[in-house]
Amino acid sequence: MKRPLFADLSLLFVTLIWGTTFVIVQNAIDFLEPFAFNGIRFAVAALLLIFCLLVFQRNQLKKLNFKLLASGIFIGFWLYLGYVTQTIGLLYTTTSKAGFITGLSVVLVPLFSMVLLKQYPSKNAVIGVVTATLGLFLLTMTDVTSLNIGDGFVFVCAISFGLHIILTGKFSSKYPTLLLTVIQISTVALLSIGSSFIFESGKKSFQLDILMSKDVLIALIVTSVFATAMAFFIQTNFQKFTSATRVALIFAMEPVFAAIAGYAWADERLSLSAFLGCILIFMGMIFAELPTNKIPLLRKNKSLEG
Repeated sequence: MKRPLFADLSLLFVTLIWGTTFVIVQNAIDFLEPFAFNGIRFAVAALLLIFCLLVFQRNQLKKLNFKLLASGIFIGFWLYLGYVTQTIGLLYTTTSKAGFITGLSVVLVPLFSMVLLKQYPSKNAVIGVVTATLGLFLLTMTDVTSLNIGDGFVFVCAISFGLHIILTGKFSSKYPTLLLTVIQISTVALLSIGSSFIFESGKKSFQLDILMSKDVLIALIVTSVFATAMAFFIQTNFQKFTSATRVALIFAMEPVFAAIAGYAWADERLSLSAFLGCILIFMGMIFAELPTNKIPLLRKNKSLEG
């Protein structure tokens, strides 16, 4: 199997994890406030990754320097900002609108790639982006209302997640994967815990009886191990082998997997438009995977003339 295809399949697996754990997270934040949940989730993931670093990849510590540390913190900051602005935005806007606006990172990533990295998407990738964006609209926009401040926060979230994808692709090829992942996940953990004490009830959120409740404990274990430590390690490791635009299209499958999980586990039903949206998002991802015709137009014209 070619390395880019294996990388894309690995990132699709990450998206499957994120989508299927969405229902678990929703249940958990009914008991534990969002910033506290993310703080503990990323802290546990960071400790797990640090353990793996010390046991299996201790030699990577020799490569730790200021540039690597700054790069990891910078990536982690944008990931944290994405979670923060999405959480605040959900206080003022609907889940469906937030889902669509967050998904707009599929459009923002190729734009960022052109401006920041001077990388231009292929024709198939552009078709995939347009198709997936239309699919996101049909899947998530069940209620179209006027824009509000919450939508603005969620749009900042889309920008943040888009920049996280761009920066992960840029730095993952320069630095050791596990060490870079440890730094960015630790950054999110520290900033999230700090946000919990500033914006939430602080110490009350970290009470043992809340943390040991069944829904919260299961959600923390599943998301810390699989949706954070494993998922972001895989993203950091494999994104260097594919383009940022294709990564954004693959990640656009998250609401599709979330809808499937909701249907299977939470007895949620998909409308016809939502079902069509899922199909279009999947088609958009497939479009980006199709090989681009490399025959120049001039050569085609000559062959027709001859």
